[in-house]
Amino acid sequence: MGKENPSLQDGETDKEGSAKAVRGPGRRLHGAIAHKLGMAILSGQYQPGDTLSGEVAFAEELEVSRSAYREAIQVLTAKGLVESRPKAGTRVLPRNRWNLLDPEVLAWAFAGEPDVQFVRDLFELRAIVEPAAARLAAQRRDKDDLKIMKDALAAMRRHTLATEAGRAADRDFHNAILNATRNDALLVLTASIGAAVNWTTQYKQRARALPRNPIPDHVRVYDAIAAGDPVAAAEAMGVLVDLALEDTASAMGG
Repeated sequence: MGKENPSLQDGETDKEGSAKAVRGPGRRLHGAIAHKLGMAILSGQYQPGDTLSGEVAFAEELEVSRSAYREAIQVLTAKGLVESRPKAGTRVLPRNRWNLLDPEVLAWAFAGEPDVQFVRDLFELRAIVEPAAARLAAQRRDKDDLKIMKDALAAMRRHTLATEAGRAADRDFHNAILNATRNDALLVLTASIGAAVNWTTQYKQRARALPRNPIPDHVRVYDAIAAGDPVAAAEAMGVLVDLALEDTASAMGG
């Protein structure tokens, strides 16, 4: 392939592209192959229109069975990344066909260096969805919703967003807001928004610590929702997303 192969372990690289990486612990084999290929596509190693190596050649290169490779291709097909046709092989589809909000696709995108425009696209989505969700949550939340948000804030303070536990709490906070909207259409976005929050937060801490503490921004959102103030909740969430974009843009060098 000419470039370092993405590892089949989350967040690592395998310079040798060895079969051992494909058989990494905790992954079913075809899932590991899908992970490898997905990272290669999202990183631009394979471009839209490119044809992947043939089934036999790829299986031999990775020292895996042809059936495992075929199952991996089915995973990528389901996510809109590739299509396979008899005799024509497996081709990478145009980017506008990719299911970019699939949490696993988001993970592949951020496993390497994510595309700057894609990161901005994610924040534009968040800026549209999350302030509106906070507005609805302020009108519809109940005591259980508020408890989940408050517990998540406490965990974020305790662990900080530099840890996986802290980022999990951050996801819980944002998920609780979407749940509090009582809107089934918005709830479909819960996993995608949660994944976007997690990966952008993790990404902007790769080279350095967070430039500021974002937890007070979350507290202002919680306070407005708890007070039942939809306007203040939407405004506070809008500020939170805008500041998160600034932090991420800074981490990406502008």
